[in-house]
Amino acid sequence: MFDLPAVSSIAQTIQLAIAPVFLLAGIGAFLNVLAGRLARVVDRSRVLELLHAESSGAEHERHVWELRLIDRRIALVNAAIAFNVASAIAVCLLVALLFVTQLAGLAYRTAVALAFIIAMALLMTGLILFLIEVNLAIRALRVRKELLERDRAR
Repeated sequence: MFDLPAVSSIAQTIQLAIAPVFLLAGIGAFLNVLAGRLARVVDRSRVLELLHAESSGAEHERHVWELRLIDRRIALVNAAIAFNVASAIAVCLLVALLFVTQLAGLAYRTAVALAFIIAMALLMTGLILFLIEVNLAIRALRVRKELLERDRAR
């Protein structure tokens, strides 16, 4: 049977695990933002689907363009969610590794470091996808030039 580590050693491991736990809270908040954006995009797609069926000409083409853009946005948000969930799982693995290595007296510093690097790479990928999705949303929100021109009939 193996000896259990001293209480001070476990306390030190808990201190090391606090930063990743805060990171998990941040990722959770970011996932909440992404889920909200996904819900808004899905709601907009449902409205556009109704308008699409009743439109024609240039208006119909604009609806088709926006539906294509929304389809891309949905894919980007979904991918960002997947990468951020994977990042959260990697952070959980990191915390578990911290405790397992401490309790078992193992020297898996490389595994702990790799878990952190993987978590950061996944988080960065999710953030980049979020940035791309926001840029697509801004492109869809631009006011059309014909709406900005003065009404010459007045």
